[in-house]
Amino acid sequence: MAKDNLYQAENKGSGTFLITKPKRKAAKRRQSKLKGTVRGARKS
Repeated sequence: MAKDNLYQAENKGSGTFLITKPKRKAAKRRQSKLKGTVRGARKS
């Protein structure tokens, strides 16, 4: 079950919103760094 206040948008007026969202987990960041595509890398 998802927790409440993970994603939040607060209207500051005149089209300005303050958006809060959860940080990515360290494991996910690591995986994307390891397996993510590198700019200019040879395609296989």
